[in-house]
Amino acid sequence: ELFRIRTEEIVFIESFGKSMILHTMDGEYSITERLKELEVMLDADKFMRISNSVIIAKNSVKKIKPTLSAKFILTLKNGAVVDVTRSYYYKFREIYGI
Repeated sequence: ELFRIRTEEIVFIESFGKSMILHTMDGEYSITERLKELEVMLDADKFMRISNSVIIAKNSVKKIKPTLSAKFILTLKNGAVVDVTRSYYYKFREIYGI
């Protein structure tokens, strides 16, 4: 089955090895594109990579919780919890003005 999903509907995209899951407020969808390909295709003003396996929609962040180990734990508007890893920590801080 094929679905058409607007970029405005995307909350985050995550990879598990070769499996890619696109998350919206309404559900989860398997996709075939690689995370690196999606990162180039998506608008950098609206999306950002926060780890080697996750890209979020910048407007999907509901709560930001700092940790003691240069990471952030994010709660997204669909209730999902994802980590900003150390590699992306400073870029995330800069973009969100933290």
